[in-house]
Amino acid sequence: MGSGNRPYRLLFAFAMAGAVLLQAAGGPEAVRWEKEAKNVTIVRDKWGIAHVDGKTDADAVFGAEYAQAEDDFNRVETNYINAMGRMAEAEGEARIYLDLRMKLFIDPEELKKEYIASPPWLQKLMDAFADGLNYYLAKHPAVTPKVIRHFEPWMALSFTEGSIGGDIERVNLTRLEAFYGKGPMSRLLPPVEAADTEPRGSNGMAVAPSNTSSHHALLLINPHTSFFFRSELHMVSGEGLNAYGAATWGQFFLYQGFNDKAGWMHTSSNVDAIDEYLETVEKRNGHYFYKYGNDWRPMVESKISVPFRGSKGLEEKKFTVYKTHHGPVVREENGKWVSFRIMQEHIKALEQSYLRTKARNYKEYLKTLELMANSSNNTIFADADGDIA
Repeated sequence: MGSGNRPYRLLFAFAMAGAVLLQAAGGPEAVRWEKEAKNVTIVRDKWGIAHVDGKTDADAVFGAEYAQAEDDFNRVETNYINAMGRMAEAEGEARIYLDLRMKLFIDPEELKKEYIASPPWLQKLMDAFADGLNYYLAKHPAVTPKVIRHFEPWMALSFTEGSIGGDIERVNLTRLEAFYGKGPMSRLLPPVEAADTEPRGSNGMAVAPSNTSSHHALLLINPHTSFFFRSELHMVSGEGLNAYGAATWGQFFLYQGFNDKAGWMHTSSNVDAIDEYLETVEKRNGHYFYKYGNDWRPMVESKISVPFRGSKGLEEKKFTVYKTHHGPVVREENGKWVSFRIMQEHIKALEQSYLRTKARNYKEYLKTLELMANSSNNTIFADADGDIA
C-alpha cells in the first residue's frame, strides 16, 4: 500500500491516567472494549478510506463502527436518532410528528425482545456495533452526542436497510398531524422534509462477459445519493469477510459494494409491500371499535410520549394513538380511518443485509434473497463466474 497509509491499533498505548479515565467512563464495559480493540487494525489509505481488519466478523464490525464515528459521528448518531423517533429531542418541537410517525412502528421494548430472540451470531455483531461506538465516545470525551450517549445492541434492529427512505416514510406527515394533532405545525417545519432533501432514485448496470472486451462481467454502481450520504469502507475478517463498499452511516453492513468474487448494488424499489385499510369506526362508551367482516373489534389504544427540546429544556407531548390488527392508524379519509401495514422483519432484514456481503456467487446470493426482508430494494448483481442478475 502507498506511503499515505496510516495503520493503527484501536487500542492505543495509554498513559496510566488516560487508561483510568477510560475505565471510569466505561466502567466494566471498558475492559471488554479494550479487549476487542486489540483484535482490530485500521489502515487509512491516501484518500482516508478506512480498511478494517479483525480476527472475527464481530471484530471487523467493532472497527467499522469506530472508523465511521471517526469520520462523521454526527451522521452516525443522527441516523439512529431518526430511526428511533428521537429527532425532536435534538431539533425541537418541529420534529414532533416526524418522531410520532417512527414511534407508531418502532418500539424499543419490542426491539429488545427481538435482540434476545436473534441468532447468537447476529447478537455478536450487534454487540460489536454498540461496543465500537461506545468505545469511540469513551476515547473522545470532547465529542458531545446530541441525544444518544450510550449505544445499545438492540438499536441496530431499528435501522436495517441502507436505502434513502424506508417504508415508514411513506406515511404523510401533514395528514398524520391532522389526525393526531390540534392544528398544523407545518409552519415549524422546513418546506421539505429532511429525508426529501436527498436525491431520489438510483441505477446500476450489470454487463455480461459476452459483451465486454475482457470477457468478464462488469457491475456499475450509481446510488444517486448526495456526496456525504454514505461512508466508504473495507471490512476484512478471519472468518471469510472481505468486502468493500458503501455503508449507510452507522450500519455495520456494506449496503452496496463487492467482495473478492461478487458485487451487488441496489436501486429504489416501488414493490407493493405496503397495504392501507379503510376502517369503519364507531365510538361506544368512550372507546373506538372498527368493523371487520360482520364483527366489531375494539381499536387498540395506547399512549405515546414524544420528548422534545423546548424553551424549558426537555419537554414532552403525549398522544393517544390507535391501531387495528392491520397496523397503526395514520390518517382519516372521507370519514374512515386508514390503518397502515408494512413488512417489519427486523431480524431477517438485518441478517439479509449482512449475509449478502459474504455471498461469493449467484447461488449464495440467491439464498440471502430467500429471507425476503428488504422491501425497499431492487438488486443488480454480478460475479466472477460471469453471472449477472
